[in-house]
Amino acid sequence: MDIYEFTKTGLSDNEWDEFVEQSDNGTMFHTRRFLSYHPTGRFTDASAILKNENKITALFPAVKIERNGLKILSSHSGASYGGFVHNSDLNFKDAHILVESLIEYAQSLNCDAIQMTLNPIIYQKHVSNYLDFALVRNGFIYAKREISSVVQLPKTQQEILPMYREEARRAIRKSQKLGVRIAECERFEEYYRILSQNLKMRHGVSPTHTLDELLLLKRKFPTKIRLWGAFLDEKLIAGVCNFSANEKVVLAFYISHDEEYQEYRPVNTLFYEIMKQSSFEGFDYLDFGIFTVNMEPNWGLARFKENFGSRGIFRDTFYRSL
Repeated sequence: MDIYEFTKTGLSDNEWDEFVEQSDNGTMFHTRRFLSYHPTGRFTDASAILKNENKITALFPAVKIERNGLKILSSHSGASYGGFVHNSDLNFKDAHILVESLIEYAQSLNCDAIQMTLNPIIYQKHVSNYLDFALVRNGFIYAKREISSVVQLPKTQQEILPMYREEARRAIRKSQKLGVRIAECERFEEYYRILSQNLKMRHGVSPTHTLDELLLLKRKFPTKIRLWGAFLDEKLIAGVCNFSANEKVVLAFYISHDEEYQEYRPVNTLFYEIMKQSSFEGFDYLDFGIFTVNMEPNWGLARFKENFGSRGIFRDTFYRSL
């Protein structure tokens, strides 16, 4: 008889990350290497592994948080998304066992609730909604359903430009005519100054990561975190910092430009070159990230991303009281 149990992590960081790399839906945000950039004490770790007769079935990177007097078991707050990491052979019954076991695990920690933000469906090697179904069937509700802009990358670079709206194609032609050059670079300090100014002016916020944290992540993931710059002569006027989340998806984590050079349309040309390179490297999708916050749309941002042929998919957050 199968015996399933959720236990506190008993794996080394390397063993944990190896499971993520070989899983069906794991991303860099699920790895210990990524999560370890947070300083000790920032989060109360409550990560767990599900075993079936000592064989690992799934991982759950998690923390314990307190909100409004409630103790909540949450998919890791230090990542853009999280949830379960599982093998490709997860079947319908296994999905239910996984969710039921998580509820029992949260109760054993005396938690009052569970919440998790799943990575979007495009990050799976084998697309399935088994877990979504099992979560809802076991009393979870949709706390929110954000929309992330995603471009399905064609197999050839020649197919990319025809995907764009005329507005974007015009901007690219103008940018190229004005001499904007695109290149991968390591000029993070200059880029970060542009990013900080841009976010403060447009949204009154600071970047999620400090410059030191971003550089630390770059050292941890030298080939997966890449900075693409738009240059006028040798001056950096825009940049996109990409995270290669897994072998299928590139996530445009930070997008920014110098407002003084808006007329050069550098971001348009940046994404054109990034999409060509990502297609060449075999990625299936470019994830632009969400354009809704707590389900409130940013209409202008949605239109800008749709200019590149993007469509919206859900980034769901589930919640269950215990």
